[in-house]
Amino acid sequence: MAETTPNHTQTVFGWAAKDSSGKIRPFVFKRRENGVDDVTIKILYCGMCHTDLHYIKNDWGITMYPVVPGHEITGIITEVGSNVSNFKVGDRVGVGCLAASCLKCEFCKDSQENYCDQLQFTYNGIFWDGSITYGGYSQMLVADNRYVVHIPDSLPLDKAAPLLCAGITVFSPMKQHNMLQPGKKLGVVGLGGLGHIAVKFGKAFGLHVTVISTSPSKETEAKMRLGADDFLVSTDPKQMQACTRSLDFIIDTVSAKHSLGPILELLKIRGTLALVGAPDKPMELPSFPLIFGKRTVSGSIIGGMKETQEMMDVCGKYNITSEIELVTPDHINEALDRLARNDVRYRFVIDIAPKTNL
Repeated sequence: MAETTPNHTQTVFGWAAKDSSGKIRPFVFKRRENGVDDVTIKILYCGMCHTDLHYIKNDWGITMYPVVPGHEITGIITEVGSNVSNFKVGDRVGVGCLAASCLKCEFCKDSQENYCDQLQFTYNGIFWDGSITYGGYSQMLVADNRYVVHIPDSLPLDKAAPLLCAGITVFSPMKQHNMLQPGKKLGVVGLGGLGHIAVKFGKAFGLHVTVISTSPSKETEAKMRLGADDFLVSTDPKQMQACTRSLDFIIDTVSAKHSLGPILELLKIRGTLALVGAPDKPMELPSFPLIFGKRTVSGSIIGGMKETQEMMDVCGKYNITSEIELVTPDHINEALDRLARNDVRYRFVIDIAPKTNL
């Protein structure tokens, strides 16, 4: 049982890792009472992000056990604080990676809370009251309303959950670099949880989309299921050479170490490569493809709250959702094992309350 923090009086049932074995077990803990700026959310679904794996196994050396993962949370509001005007009981909402920020710095004031140096995450963070944050592998969440977004009625809550991390992670750099232009040519490196949503955004905005993958077996899926126009096997030098200087933009979603040289060569002069994957080892970045192509390499992590709501509204307009496999809480560990092997198309989502989701 977790220690009780003052005003943390609500008993919640969830699922946590208690050590670096990464084994998820049932866990009863306390959440704070609903404050004047808070909303209480009955969690219905929570996506399973690759980040969850890193935290439960303490791969980054920063895990505070017990850790309740989950930052792709959708559900229904059951209570609102007296200062909350933009949400009401019964609203369909989502909570992503952000739980708190300073609210005062230049980034917070510009709705770029994700770059605040006092940013705290939805789990394994330290909230304003000093408590450790617990995530969406649980039945209920209390969140400050400034870090909550509306889910359009047209989007199913289970398939919308991964948009709160994977969706905003690819949407933000696409918007920043003005990629969403009809007729432009976009490359998407990696066809996983992030990549498949990038393909969907590209096609919704009328781009010519090329998927770049090490797995030839994904070509049919990329073209037939997701609507990609072309497919390149990145380990085939002839295919890569034939497409030199053909793409305006590339989003690289791969989280394994790889060389950026061959990928950069696919860009036109002054093209942009946006990195959103997080390999645990440095990637090779040769200078010649950069300087001879006047190309730009950029990085990006999730997005601010205003942009996250915009992304969700865009998804509602174009009916963009994640391709998911739904799992029940008793199969979380099995799903995590499969996720570690990249054996999922394309995101696991936990059905937190399967008996009540009618």
